[in-house]
Amino acid sequence: MANTKKQKTAPVIVLKDLKKRFGIGDAEHYAIDGIDLTIRKGEFIAIMGPSGCGKTTLLNILGLLDSKIEGEYDLEERPVASLSAARQARIRSQQIGFIFQSFNLISRLNVIDNVALPLVYKGTTRLNREKQASEILHNFHLGEREYYMPNQLSGGQTQRVAIARALVNNPSIILADEPTGNLDSQSSHIIMEELSDLHKRGNTIIMVTHNPRLTTYASRVITMLDGKIDTDTAVSKKRSDTSSKKPLGKSVAKAVKKRRKTKKEVTA
Repeated sequence: MANTKKQKTAPVIVLKDLKKRFGIGDAEHYAIDGIDLTIRKGEFIAIMGPSGCGKTTLLNILGLLDSKIEGEYDLEERPVASLSAARQARIRSQQIGFIFQSFNLISRLNVIDNVALPLVYKGTTRLNREKQASEILHNFHLGEREYYMPNQLSGGQTQRVAIARALVNNPSIILADEPTGNLDSQSSHIIMEELSDLHKRGNTIIMVTHNPRLTTYASRVITMLDGKIDTDTAVSKKRSDTSSKKPLGKSVAKAVKKRRKTKKEVTA
């Protein structure tokens, strides 16, 4: 029982004094400047902030797309710095799903082959690749589009294909960079409902967005400014819970006691 509880509460990602530098000499600056962050399994985190604040850089680091960092990054209690390049590549292909604003589908491949692509790097046979890709496309109501080319799809359909590709390996972590940035409001709603459903199934989702309306789908909202975390609703909630449990001061307790005494006298 104790082990199960530990597994549920164990952090998936822990960052300590994380930094990322760009440029040299006078042009040197920190895109990420000393971030401390803990993300637990099953959280749906929305990261907001102005352009250039470091949101996408942070997402790339979390997805092991950028390893030239300072500070500590532990992924499922393992220091990323201790992992070989081959091991990081396996984690990217098997445990992390990427959803990009620009979709990044390969134009010369049809829908089912685009979705099955991550399974190629995993070494799955062609028959099993097509079977798994077909199943997930049907889950996203795209079964009739399996052999369409990307240029034959609408924007919403293209993004759903991109999400299907991100999920075909059944990753535990989903990283979404402006997943609705190129979509109309109706298509955006469909995509966010699908991400919300994935969150309910237990996936950990970290989404970068400029749209404040999308934060209603998240269980936690982080805002960034100049490479740092400016606000974090999880921290705010913790502080609020702590302050609400503080014992009454002597003066407050005395006032309450006096009001009760007065009420008894009036009743008498």
